[in-house]
Amino acid sequence: MNIQNLIRPSIKALKPYSSARDEFQGVPADMVFLDANENPFENGVNRYPDPHQNQLKTMLSKLKGISTQNIVLGNGSDEVLDLIFRMFCEPNKDNVIILPPTYGMYEVLANLNAVETIKVTLSETFQPKVETILKVANANSKLLFLCSPNNPTGNSFTTHDVEQLLKGFKGIVVIDEAYIDFSKKHSWLERLEEFPNLIITQTLSKAYGMAGIRLGICYALAEIITVLNTIKPPYNVNELTQQKAIENLSKVDVAKNQIADILVERDVLINELKSIHFVSKIYPSDANFILIKVDDANKRYHQLIEKGIVIRNRTTQYGCENCLRITVGTAVENKTLINALQELQTK
Repeated sequence: MNIQNLIRPSIKALKPYSSARDEFQGVPADMVFLDANENPFENGVNRYPDPHQNQLKTMLSKLKGISTQNIVLGNGSDEVLDLIFRMFCEPNKDNVIILPPTYGMYEVLANLNAVETIKVTLSETFQPKVETILKVANANSKLLFLCSPNNPTGNSFTTHDVEQLLKGFKGIVVIDEAYIDFSKKHSWLERLEEFPNLIITQTLSKAYGMAGIRLGICYALAEIITVLNTIKPPYNVNELTQQKAIENLSKVDVAKNQIADILVERDVLINELKSIHFVSKIYPSDANFILIKVDDANKRYHQLIEKGIVIRNRTTQYGCENCLRITVGTAVENKTLINALQELQTK
């Protein structure tokens, strides 16, 4: 596959903005910086941040076993996804394929970029319909989004199905691995070099507990990363975000322990939910949340709100009628939820 044939011509011809920090990248302590029209009085954030986030990328490279040349960072995964749209999709011409029920921002970003969305619903077991996907794809189908583990269903797609799509789809396959740290399945990062049309997105928002700093991560072959770096805003990841990410990633054992605790609590929560009579189904989960089917999702959602507990009502999503999505909380929070559900069994 020739990736260059998939990139928009205007993007290939683009000359990127060169910031002051691009022109001079050294950071000797005795340098006087008078190049970027910054406020000269030091307060920790008066200078522009590293536009390439080199220190942070180096940490991620060691953590994931991936070269820094295969990494681009964004202001949350949503910015990363938007950059991918801009790189490959010609407005009012190209289309992308999504698999409902799935993460809603794929369609929102398609609409923002004037790109058609083709929907191929997941099977009854929430797996991709491979033959249907490949059949509906056409010459203008540039992106295929696979959210695995999937949101809101919580399950992972089978390796066989994903392989078939990577080999058969003529565009870019974007695998959203926001919840991969909670899954027993291996990340597709291990096979990145095998598929030139593979892009993987991850985040520090879930397993690493940094939703508030908004840091999204994109992994792909260097050919793709080079173009994404060309079109991203020069200072898209601010200094405070970089500092906090570096600080927390230096304590990776904390995240590992929290992930282990969440997985234990996920099992506890699943077992407790089995005793709630109005819960008719508990879907398998590879994520830090559980999708359940109840008798009346709207009713149960509002009853829990009245008890001071906020979950997500997913009943309007395809295949999720009367389904609620519950994030795994702390042991205390989960116990509070179960107690509330037990009280509601009489109502």
